[in-house]
Amino acid sequence: MTTTPAATPPSEPRAPVTDTRISALRLVFRNKVTVAGTVVLAVVVFAAAFGPLLAPYGINDVDVPNALQPPSGQHWFGTDELGRDVFSRVLVSARVSILVGLVSVGFALLVGVTLGLLAGFYGKWLDTVVMRAADVLFAFPVLLLALAIVAVLGPGLTTAMIAIGVVYTPIFARVTRASTLAVREEPFVKASISIGASSSLILRRHILPNITGPIIVQTSLSLAFAILSEAALSFLGLGVQPPDPSWGRMLYVAKDFLSDAWWMSFFPGAAIFLTVLAFNLVGDGLRDVLDPRQRTAIEARSGR
Repeated sequence: MTTTPAATPPSEPRAPVTDTRISALRLVFRNKVTVAGTVVLAVVVFAAAFGPLLAPYGINDVDVPNALQPPSGQHWFGTDELGRDVFSRVLVSARVSILVGLVSVGFALLVGVTLGLLAGFYGKWLDTVVMRAADVLFAFPVLLLALAIVAVLGPGLTTAMIAIGVVYTPIFARVTRASTLAVREEPFVKASISIGASSSLILRRHILPNITGPIIVQTSLSLAFAILSEAALSFLGLGVQPPDPSWGRMLYVAKDFLSDAWWMSFFPGAAIFLTVLAFNLVGDGLRDVLDPRQRTAIEARSGR
């Protein structure tokens, strides 16, 4: 007597799983420009984490007799108008820039991705409300909108982080919505909907993992612009307040000494330039390997 095996209940379709993560990392690190950007970012993060311990002088140690001294063996980046060591202040200021970038972009990432996912998946009136709100925010220049928020809440580092986070939230919402609209039409998503899978499960298991590429690229680029925005706000006196140093605040003070002490503006300006450039280089490298068309071209050039 033969027995018929029991029919197994249909399981929820899963998104196709590929082993692309390792190969993607290999492609990223084959790009020398991206590697250079990663090294610069590693140095900046290291300075942000251990700057106060590595600084040879206190950031507010005043030494008026040695004011406006050019770079030397004793003061690598020279001294400012109060005799404070510029190298120590540039080193410690890295913490401010990285903190502002991570907190503000983290806020924009959390809120923007959530709104973009919901708007792209559910559509209808929710999509209309979210996108029209994003359009209103996009109508203002980034720095002007940040200035308006800081003017309402008052100057300070916390206010600067809130302002920058609000400014970049609609960018993440639009990127996430566009990617969600594309993935929502994939067969595995439609199959999950047809068997009654919950919306939260579909968003978490199928859609979000398949749109991480554009979000990661946008995150790296937004970090660069967040650092620029913080420097601009601090330069205008609306970000970090004295005596705490930041690259933008140091540029504001240095503008009165451009002809007598070039080093006061050069070194914090170079720190901003290299950090922003490094984030952009890493973002370009990630875009190349996470975009299927770009990745195919890179693999073809590599002889794979």
